[in-house]
Amino acid sequence: MPSDLAKKKAAKKKEAAKGRGRTKKTDELEDGDQPEAQSNAAQSNGIASLTKEIDEFELAKTEARAVTGVLSSHPNSTDVHVTSLSLTFHGQELLTDTSLELNSGRRYGLMGLNGTGKSMLLSAIASREIPIPEHIDIYHLTREMPTSDKTALYCVMEVDEQRIMLEREAERLASEDSECEKLMELYERLEELDAAKAEVRASRILHGLGFTAAMQQQKMKDFSGGWRMRVALARALFIKPFMLLLDEPTNHLDLDACVWLEAELSSFKRILVLISHSQDFLNGVCTNIINLHLKKLKNYTGNYDQYVKTREELEEHQMKRFNWEQDQITHMKNYIARFGHGSAKLARQAQSKEKTLQKMVASGLTEKVSNDKTLTFCFPPCGKIPPPVIMVQNVSFKYSDNAPHIYTNLEFGIDLDTRVALVGPNGAGKSTLLKLLMGELLPTDGMIRKHSHVKIGRYHQHLTEQLELDLSPLDYMMKCYPAYKDREEMRKLIGRYGLTGKQQVSPIRNLSDGQKCRVCFAWLAQQTPHMLFLDEPTNHLDIETIDALADAINDFEGGMMLVSHDFRLIQQVAKEIWVCEKQTITKWNRDILAYKEHLKNKIQKQAVHDI
Repeated sequence: MPSDLAKKKAAKKKEAAKGRGRTKKTDELEDGDQPEAQSNAAQSNGIASLTKEIDEFELAKTEARAVTGVLSSHPNSTDVHVTSLSLTFHGQELLTDTSLELNSGRRYGLMGLNGTGKSMLLSAIASREIPIPEHIDIYHLTREMPTSDKTALYCVMEVDEQRIMLEREAERLASEDSECEKLMELYERLEELDAAKAEVRASRILHGLGFTAAMQQQKMKDFSGGWRMRVALARALFIKPFMLLLDEPTNHLDLDACVWLEAELSSFKRILVLISHSQDFLNGVCTNIINLHLKKLKNYTGNYDQYVKTREELEEHQMKRFNWEQDQITHMKNYIARFGHGSAKLARQAQSKEKTLQKMVASGLTEKVSNDKTLTFCFPPCGKIPPPVIMVQNVSFKYSDNAPHIYTNLEFGIDLDTRVALVGPNGAGKSTLLKLLMGELLPTDGMIRKHSHVKIGRYHQHLTEQLELDLSPLDYMMKCYPAYKDREEMRKLIGRYGLTGKQQVSPIRNLSDGQKCRVCFAWLAQQTPHMLFLDEPTNHLDIETIDALADAINDFEGGMMLVSHDFRLIQQVAKEIWVCEKQTITKWNRDILAYKEHLKNKIQKQAVHDI
């Protein structure tokens, strides 16, 4: 039973909520709000339609999906249990007769190979094609904030629609004399959205994601898509929905922001479902792992490392059981074949074994473990070039005469044995440095000398935009490399990057983001570069593909410079770590995990300072 104090507090907040609700005028509503005359459906749904924004692309995906499932948990429960769940997309089965279990207070990492349907599952949950209790509000981060004259700070605080929906739900529960615990949680969330506290919270979140005080006052139209995606992420964190769905939230972040976000999400108290390629991030955030494998969902307790250990143990036990059963079956079949027509005694024993065999089959045999397909990326031999391959001499750079310098007086050289990871905050110039070395940008002062025969292959986040979406991967590669006359040889080459069967001959637009990235790696490798410049190469790739990429980099006989927010990839491939900061480059003399600890300490000191 709630205490008298709790009852009084709830009654007081109820009156305050009613008061706020009455003062909200229809003509003050945002675009996403519904006027009173049109809001009956929204009221009946409680806070169900809280934050989901569906654009034309999402709508097209929804129309191409078919989902069935049965809610088996209580409609008023804060947990979600769905059975008999199946999901198809353009007629292709992604999930078949499986179960989804999401419990309040748990943070789930959704695992699975590229193209198996992870993002599609999140979309189906968000659009409520999968049955979710109406009182559970969902925020699915799918796209960046649109360009507008609104500031970054205002966009995060702009949650009037959410406040109104929460107030309506609180009124409904109070009028029904519902359980006080759920009501108190709603009031707690209303308090968090209160205007008096909102600006401080919104500013703290934006700061954690890399926005300076000046940037928080900049207009949306002045930001790139990556920064507007950060604002959308900040908005999701600010709202604190009951169910938060995040698909690769670290894709647009630097290492500093990744460390901050990991700490922020590790204290999320409701339901979080997260797709991420970063093992390090999954370890720091998740309490559970859901693995999408062979069209089924399987739940594991613990973070990513615990999931790997548990899965290996279970699969080892499964294979032992499978092998034992197969040995028994082989033995019994041989006995039956040998003695089934022998003496009466032997024949009876053979019949007994046949019945035992039939019972084993009827009760269900253990399946053989089906391992995920392993990839073997390959960057072809590039030949030797004598050093120095690239020399940077007294280089300074700024984007315009009035802009501040990004770099001043850089001096260094890189050769075919270079294995460098560039780290540092956003805006410090990591991608700018790669563009300078490529020749896409020219130094303001100084000189960059390159060997006359050097070929540089640059992978960057927008490389997939060059793909011709109406062509298949096979046709696209044949068009890019007409010297390949044999389509079967090209198919083998593409297959090396994890694109097989129908994927090779289907339009590129039907591929997942991760599969499109694999097409780009196949294209890049055929350039036979001497130097690889990799700018966030892990975005949209699954963990198995990242490991294959790491092996390919380590086997590559040329040089490599890497910009990545994936601590594990850096640990796998980098021999040196260069910190880009304060207009210069400084060598970090310890490993990348020590650098992560350095960032954690810096964030903690900043948090203490802010308090």
